[in-house]
Amino acid sequence: MRAAGRHPAALLALFAAVCGSRAEVIDDVLTSVSRGASFLEQQHEHINLDGVVGFVLLQAQLKEAVRTWPHSDPVSWAQRTTAVALVKRLDQSLEKAVAALQQIDPTYYREFEPLLSPSFWLLPQGRSSTDPSLVYVSSPASECYDEQLSDKCLTLLLGTWKMNGTPCIVTKPCRDTMTRFGCPHYSLSHQLLYFMIGRMRGCTNLLKGDTRASRANMTESSYERIFCSNMMKTNQDIVTDGLSKQMVDIFIENILICGLAGFPDFYKADWLQHLLRQQDEEVGCFGRDESFISQMIGDELLEQLQPHRRVKRREKVLPDGCSSHMTAVAIGALGGYLNHYLSEQDITKRPLS
Repeated sequence: MRAAGRHPAALLALFAAVCGSRAEVIDDVLTSVSRGASFLEQQHEHINLDGVVGFVLLQAQLKEAVRTWPHSDPVSWAQRTTAVALVKRLDQSLEKAVAALQQIDPTYYREFEPLLSPSFWLLPQGRSSTDPSLVYVSSPASECYDEQLSDKCLTLLLGTWKMNGTPCIVTKPCRDTMTRFGCPHYSLSHQLLYFMIGRMRGCTNLLKGDTRASRANMTESSYERIFCSNMMKTNQDIVTDGLSKQMVDIFIENILICGLAGFPDFYKADWLQHLLRQQDEEVGCFGRDESFISQMIGDELLEQLQPHRRVKRREKVLPDGCSSHMTAVAIGALGGYLNHYLSEQDITKRPLS
């Protein structure tokens, strides 16, 4: 009886410890995001489109967090105040960054302009889980997609393939590429992104015209679950192998995209710590490599001599040695972690009046 009497108190102590720990994690995320916002303020003229999209995703996540912040205690409310201030800072910086993109590459800007609005990105309403039984038996070592084809397929979905273009067009090459099984790494994450962007654009029946009997019962959600199950296995392998520099970027990208697709099992606490460790404390970006600075200066000179030479978006290295792509995916993933921890803190999540 004595032990039973202490049981409620022990549970309360455990609950308090968990809530305190969660509040500390939210503090860590907000601190990291604030550093990222400072980086955007300083580098808004240099960040490429992928980089800006990452901050747009963060802004969408922050606005949702502010709207649904749990009614709990003064510490939580102070954190919400910090998030509100971050939203205002990002609004100003993103306006400048988007204007710079429009000037630097107006054609590319027009093709992907819809992705530069926080309202485009629909945050997950439901929750799904990955399934180890869906993992491919084997995957090729090399990527199985072409960046130019991927861009074309996305503009056909968005309706930006020409001025006032019809949206939600799915060609056979796009459908075959985006539903191919066995692809690794960036090919895999871009296959998932294709289905997600189609859903957010309001496209229905992306699989129309697929006459393969083996795919007769497949839905868009089926593909998303297969892709994220394989991306989960990729991330687990990356961590097991020691999170090498070469694999950090895809590791974080998988967290961002599958989290956004509604798979919260990607928001692992230890993966968050891996992510936070990639941030440069001095400038606030991710993936900083000072050895790239001299190389970048040479690339800039080459671009000035060849103004129409297009550098791949993922390979953009900024003047301070920062990776534009890794910064984008990391900052977007942090926004996902924030909403995940807030929803865990208060599963009722009633909107603020």
